[in-house]
This record gives sequence, C-alpha cells and structure tokens, in this order.
Amino acid sequence: MQFGYSDTCLDHDTGERHPETADRLRAIRRQLSRRHGVTYVDADPASVEAVTAVHDAAYVEEVREFSADGGGDWDTDTVASEGTWDAALKSAGLAQWAAERALAGDDGRDTPFSIGRPPGHHATIDDAMGFCFVNNVAVAAQSVLDDGSATRVAVFDWDVHHGNGTQDIFYDRDDVFYASIHEEGLYPGTGALEETGEGQGEGATLNVPLASGAGDADYLLAFEQAIRPAFARFDPDLVLVSAGFDAHRHDPISRMRVSTEGYARLTDRIRTLADDVGAGLGFVLEGGYGLDTLSESVATIHETFDGRDPLEDDGDASEDTTDLLATVRARHGLA
Repeated sequence: MQFGYSDTCLDHDTGERHPETADRLRAIRRQLSRRHGVTYVDADPASVEAVTAVHDAAYVEEVREFSADGGGDWDTDTVASEGTWDAALKSAGLAQWAAERALAGDDGRDTPFSIGRPPGHHATIDDAMGFCFVNNVAVAAQSVLDDGSATRVAVFDWDVHHGNGTQDIFYDRDDVFYASIHEEGLYPGTGALEETGEGQGEGATLNVPLASGAGDADYLLAFEQAIRPAFARFDPDLVLVSAGFDAHRHDPISRMRVSTEGYARLTDRIRTLADDVGAGLGFVLEGGYGLDTLSESVATIHETFDGRDPLEDDGDASEDTTDLLATVRARHGLA
C-alpha cells in the first residue's frame, strides 16, 4: 500500500493521559517497518476553502484561533495544542490525497491509506468533539465532488463509534452515501437504524448498530447483507473507508470482539465490492487506541493488499445481529 503520512501530525499534543496520542502513528510506522512494499507519501495540507466546504467558516476560524492561542480543553474529551491547527489541515490534506490517488487508479499494492491525526469522523459542521476537529473523510469526499473527479462517493465507517459528524455533514445529500457499523449505545449515542437521511438524502445513510460483544461473523454478515447491496445499488465512483480499529477485541475503550484477521476479511470484502462496481478505494485512519492492536491491524490490511489471503471465519453471527439485519434490509428496501 501507499501510506499518506507527515510528521506534522505528531505536533497535535493531547497530553500524557489522553488515548489519542502521537504514539498511535509511531506504533503504526514501527509495525510497518517490518513489512515489505511499504511506501510513504506526504501531501499538501488542506486549504481553508476545502475545510469550509464542509464546516462552518466561523467554527473553522475559532479552531484556528484556539490553536494559535495555545489550545486547551475544547470539551472534556477533545484537546488542542498550538500544533493542532496545522496537524488538522495536514490530516485532511492526506485524506484528500487518498481520495485523489484512488480515483486516479491507484489500487492493488498501490491502494492509498491516509494515516493522519487528529481523526475526523466526529467533527460536525460547526463543532469539534470526540478527539476530532476537521472531518477528514468529509473534506476528501467533498473535494473530489467539487473538482468533478467523482459524482458519487460512498463512505464505509467501521470505527466502533458512530461517525456522527460525517453523517451530519451529508445527511440531506444524495451524492454521498454514508454507512456505519458501530457498537450500539456507545459514544456519541447516535447512529440508530432509523437514521436514514432526510430530504434528497433520504435513504443515503445506513446504520448498523450492533450489540456489545459482536465479533467477526457479525461484522461480515452486516457487510454482506447491508453494506454490499446498498453500495452496489448506489454505484459510487469512490469508496472511502473511515478505518477505525477500536472495535478490536483487545482495544481498551470498546466491548466489541473483532479480531486482527477480521479487519483483513473486511478489507477483502470492501476491495472486492469496489472492484465489482468499478470504484476507486481509499482508507482514512480514525480511531484505535491499543497501540499493538492498532498497528497490527493496519499492517494486516497492508498484507491483504500485498497478496496475503485472509483466513476464513468459521463462526456464526448472533441471533440479535441476524434479526437487526432483517430490519435494516427491510427499511432500505434490500430484502
């Protein structure tokens, strides 16, 4: 794979006790150094114009000033420092790079994966939250729509937390399809299956809120029965994965049971879908707070694109998941 990376993203300083630290990127880099075929690409930071295409201009200026003044606690979870503004622009720029390279035809061993920080999928139109200031995947999606290189973008969010910000930004739009598999009831408390979009965007949001303890078989069934048919019907030019790894069974802040190999299986499924619909495919880092599980999972995705076939899962999804998916499919006309 190609990995978008910049040391600028290390300058977002959240303090010693915060789970979202620069050590996340350092751990990924250390793990990838043991693999063959890894390349790193820097990218220009996102412009203010690209950011304000999805965020309120007054909010964007407030973040810039907050960072310039030395930062602090934006809220109880979301911390900024003097380096946050530049890191956020760089992280969004790396996501733009991933989208652009995917649409340019980079695939297989050249598939782009942006490993910037701070993460982005909780950042709403006019507020920072959940460790996020700029919605990286939203900036990337909007940029390629604005420059005409794509007319439809699908976002698959497998972070354990619902990406309320991404959903919020595109909720009334029919040119971006947002789909999320997440833990029900976890922060930020959004992502009910009844949330399907509004206005022109009705039906272009799909949420699969799985019960705590869901594992590989549940995630794979959710993808096959809900995400795959919905994306195939939408027929996107580009698929972006909001790739959080905090649903891992050993992540310290969730109760889900996805294995490292489970992320390889999901990767293989989304790669096949993108190929089937002729869409570009790019990955954008979100959460994941166990350094070993985060770095091993990213490395496993790299190995999947480098030719390693994922081991098949022989488990069964729970009855709760099967029942939930029947409801999701009926609501979205996928039955």
